[in-house]
Amino acid sequence: MKIKLVIFDLDGTLVDAFRAVVDSINFALKKLGYAPQDEYAIKRSVGWGERALLASFVEEKDVDEIQEIYRESHDQTLTYGVKFLDGALKLIEHLKDRGYSLAIATNRPSWSTKRILEELQAEKYFDIVLSKDDVERPKPDAEILERLLKKFKIEPAQAIYVGDMTVDVETGKNAGVPTVAVTTGSSTREELEALNPFKIVENVWEVAGILDELNS
Repeated sequence: MKIKLVIFDLDGTLVDAFRAVVDSINFALKKLGYAPQDEYAIKRSVGWGERALLASFVEEKDVDEIQEIYRESHDQTLTYGVKFLDGALKLIEHLKDRGYSLAIATNRPSWSTKRILEELQAEKYFDIVLSKDDVERPKPDAEILERLLKKFKIEPAQAIYVGDMTVDVETGKNAGVPTVAVTTGSSTREELEALNPFKIVENVWEVAGILDELNS
């Protein structure tokens, strides 16, 4: 069965917007009297949604307030330094030229997802973009991928999902969609290998070769 749809996670898979996340989190932590966090600690905590990320660094009573401060800051810093990861733009342009449908499935809020895609002039490449607030049950629940399969009227075997975290591999497994894990994000190669994804790659451009092989 030919692959027709390629679904991507966003952060750590296609784009690097990490600098703005670190700056905004540490700004919000300072405002509330918490100690700053190092980049590694923050990077290891991303991918499960904005609220879960912030809740990992403050007491429960402060989560609502830090989220408000974080969003105000992130609205200003979000596009600072945001860029495509190596091979990502080349890949999505190549896949569009080859006639694949492309979609995004991310645990980012829709407002920041939209801002990033606008900054990178990347909205034109994707047929559908689904963010955390577009679904009732975010990743690793299968809902976000199942909704995309339904919209495109295809079977799980006709799609692949590309992500950088264990949560992405779990989401793909839950939806029955083969998942390609790329080692450019928050999860280590060892963590990804432990979940036995369909493929593991070091650069997202390698997805082009995987698709050529699957559809040959």
